Amino acid sequence: MAKQMSEAKFPIRLTGQPLGFAELLVIGDGRASVSAEPDGMARVRAARAVLEQAIADGMPVYGATTGVGAMKDIEWSSDELDQFNLGLVRAHHFGTGDPFPTEVVRNAIAMRVNTALTGYVGCTTELVESYLALLEADVIPIVRRTGSIGCADIGLMGQIGAVLTGVGEAVYRGRRMPAEEAFKAAGLSSQRMAPRDGLASLSVNSVSFAAAARIMRGAAGALRVLLATGLTAAGAMGASRDPWLAVTHVGTPREAMIGSWLLNASQGWAWPSGTHVQDPLSLRMIPQVFGAVFESVLTSGHKILAATGRSDDNPVIADGRVLTSGGSLPLDVTVLMESAVLCMAHAARNSFNRCVLLGNGQRRDLPVNLVPPGAIATGFGPIIKLAGDIYSRVLSMSNPVSAQSIVVAGGMEDEAAFLPLVVERFERQVRAVRRLAGLEALLAAQAMDLHGDEPGGAVGLIYEVVRKHAAFYTIDRALSAEVEAIEEELASDAFLAKLIAISPIHAIDDFFALGGFGMQAIKT
Repeated sequence: MAKQMSEAKFPIRLTGQPLGFAELLVIGDGRASVSAEPDGMARVRAARAVLEQAIADGMPVYGATTGVGAMKDIEWSSDELDQFNLGLVRAHHFGTGDPFPTEVVRNAIAMRVNTALTGYVGCTTELVESYLALLEADVIPIVRRTGSIGCADIGLMGQIGAVLTGVGEAVYRGRRMPAEEAFKAAGLSSQRMAPRDGLASLSVNSVSFAAAARIMRGAAGALRVLLATGLTAAGAMGASRDPWLAVTHVGTPREAMIGSWLLNASQGWAWPSGTHVQDPLSLRMIPQVFGAVFESVLTSGHKILAATGRSDDNPVIADGRVLTSGGSLPLDVTVLMESAVLCMAHAARNSFNRCVLLGNGQRRDLPVNLVPPGAIATGFGPIIKLAGDIYSRVLSMSNPVSAQSIVVAGGMEDEAAFLPLVVERFERQVRAVRRLAGLEALLAAQAMDLHGDEPGGAVGLIYEVVRKHAAFYTIDRALSAEVEAIEEELASDAFLAKLIAISPIHAIDDFFALGGFGMQAIKT
């Protein structure tokens, strides 16, 4: 069975070095056969030897021979260690709420293996092999989303670790079932939690990093589409291209990148300019807004990937010793993600402002609410209120949360980053931005039809999607289903692949493996 499941899969060998988005994509989708590099396993064995020697010498080892948190000073006898380490994992199966997608859990498992291969952890090779066996058999633990304050995902990783011991729940062959049942069906055996293995299976941030990687890639795709709908709206309103040309000379590298894309993607559609001296800022400053947003997304993406090859354990094995560590605080990733959260609000505002311009009748003599001349209709005025509601929702999630105060574990644990909460808020923003892109596309298509425009290229793709799901507006009608259908198609991988094939931005598309691009390294 294991051989059958591994056929036609991408072979990915974990080395302890950072992973890329293309690798995370295929691992998360269950399309990878994941293994550990022998040199990495040798580092695991060497670190384990150091830890076992420390235990043999009578040295208290946090979370291996002692309790954790407020119970750090309680030591367990050799006869009690197996029971303690097994109980430690099961006690941390306390997460609640909706489960993460299976792709997040697969990547979290791969990240835990990868960071163990750095040789800083002190876990057993058996623990690493048990994780790899889960991936090979595609037995994916159910990980409920709520249960981490962002200082090691103990309540999240604990749900994966508990499944290794045969309790909790897992998805196997598309069905959610008790872990014991899934193990029996897949021919797996439960893991004995040796000293250190218990804490190593739960006290890292792999779930948060996996979730952060997934939504950061999703944000990059959503922003690529929103940039295209911004170009569509700009053309529909007869915006001048001059500011986009100017930014290629005097802007930052990212601003120039966006300006060049706007110029190139608009070739072949010579829309008549409705500009008198200068356009509104939401048209002139598309490169400045999206340049800053993409800079933030790229920076966050690089930081997330760096975390996939770094041990955030406590304790760690270094210099031949067992050292207590503070590495479980993912503040570097968190604060950059919070910056990206703020940038999403700027992108949403930029789009909303164009929606207002499209409906207010002040560009290219467009009628108010985009109502055709002579029609008896309210038109798109009400739907612009929806755009305002969506923008406000994006904005409401942009206030930082990582610095809020919290003290737990008897005062021992008084720092936190709240990365899972930041990720969750970011996910909600991305969903909202996708809907905003659909609204902007719908309004722009109506404006283009009012003038008989015939766009091509990237804008033509946007227009075709809109007209596939929504006819030219002449009489008032219900729009909810149309908006959702447009949003869904614009957010699809298939549409993004078409957009990128016509108008790529290699620095974004290749790095995030958008639209299937950026995966050549794996295929070769």
